[in-house]
Amino acid sequence: MSDLETFRKDARAWLEENCPAEMRDGAGGEENICWGGRNWEFQSEAQKTWLNRMAEKGWTVPAWPKEYGGGSLSKEEVKVLKSEMRDMKARSPLESFGIWMLAPALLKYGTHEQKLHFMPPIARGEIRWCQGYSEPNAGSDLASLQCKCEDKDDHWLVNGQKVWTSYADESDWIFCLVRTDPKATKHNGISFLLIDMAAQGVSTKPIKLISGKSPFCETFFDDVKVPKEHASGIAAIVGDLNRGWDVAKYLLTHEREMISAGGGGLFGGRGMGEIAASEIGLEGGRLADPMLRGKIAQAEIDGWAFLLTLERMKDEAKAGQGVGANSSMLKYYGTEFNKRRFELLMDSGGSEALEWEGERTKDGKLARSWLRTKANSIEGGTSEVQLNIIAKRILQLPGA
Repeated sequence: MSDLETFRKDARAWLEENCPAEMRDGAGGEENICWGGRNWEFQSEAQKTWLNRMAEKGWTVPAWPKEYGGGSLSKEEVKVLKSEMRDMKARSPLESFGIWMLAPALLKYGTHEQKLHFMPPIARGEIRWCQGYSEPNAGSDLASLQCKCEDKDDHWLVNGQKVWTSYADESDWIFCLVRTDPKATKHNGISFLLIDMAAQGVSTKPIKLISGKSPFCETFFDDVKVPKEHASGIAAIVGDLNRGWDVAKYLLTHEREMISAGGGGLFGGRGMGEIAASEIGLEGGRLADPMLRGKIAQAEIDGWAFLLTLERMKDEAKAGQGVGANSSMLKYYGTEFNKRRFELLMDSGGSEALEWEGERTKDGKLARSWLRTKANSIEGGTSEVQLNIIAKRILQLPGA
């Protein structure tokens, strides 16, 4: 315990000294996220400084081994660090699909050379990744994907299309599922391939959602040549040839955890009650609308219970128990809860929350975010698919 308290004291002192004042506002939202990448334009000098200092410390990915760009902190130390950052309302220095999804897959299935080559740049925010899974005819039934990858001796030749590729138009690289053996049964014959988005023949087309904005894209591969090795000893395929489905399933558990985590936490450092109070007002120190007050209280209790469940399952995973099908439970509850809390925020805002344009509401930020949450129950596997997995794998219901 004394060691943890010493770490807390040291971490707090380091954060106080190194976190720029502009990065201590607890600001959330897409416009305040630092995604990194070779084409990233920093919002401010403070954002750049914060990323560089945290990356140098290894605290953009504090639990990763130091040799891969991390801080080699224990899970208890990571919790303390996050707690101290929350207390000072420090923004996250870096958000990344490379951190959330690709890196766990590399740690489990990648070679040491692949880890050394790809993970430190991810930790430093120098490379931005997107995910190439879904296709026009392979969404929930992902294993029916047909993106073709042919062996051409010194390179792979890729032809096909992906859809719902988040931030494909802004990403540097893509981790992609491709079919390398068209004669194999559909779950077999799939490989997990790393492709440079700057390669000739790769193109993207944004998909606009009902919110008026969207991170999603269609991604096209037209005779794209992918070298067998991106550098000496750095294979383009992660894991075994034709066994990419193993990597894909493992990565999906982390993607579902990532999406589910959107259902917990606070909005820019503020709780739903605080936000509602600023819109509706207080009576006797309590939210003026008693019905809404009760709903928000229940939602905040549910939110904290969900965060504790996430922490428990992370601890179980680190203890070697794995997450497995539980990721579907987390994904289902987290996304449904996220939709519910945005409904409450819309209730709190009244007619003003429906405003679509204008500086006062930042071009209808709340309304657009509320509409965006509808995609949570589709991306990463639909809620219906998650319920089927829960019924079969967790509840072991007959006939499921």
